[in-house]
Amino acid sequence: MVKLRLKRCGRKQRAIYRIVAIDVRSRREGRDLRKVGFYDPIKNQTYLNVPAILYFLEKGAQPTGTVYDISRKAEIFKELRITH
Repeated sequence: MVKLRLKRCGRKQRAIYRIVAIDVRSRREGRDLRKVGFYDPIKNQTYLNVPAILYFLEKGAQPTGTVYDISRKAEIFKELRITH
């Protein structure tokens, strides 16, 4: 099963998260299938590759709670009508 989840990057006390499509059995910093965006909680910036996210969601990938909230704020789910 594939999940859309956060992968921590950046330095100590200054985390930046990549949003990745990754196998459920992989660890947090494990090898991802594809990078589909990033999230910076300090500057509150987000970049999402919407076509890639929609592709993985259509194939059955499940977003984690945080990725779901980030995507919902970007109004990605209006096209798919997905409820969490």
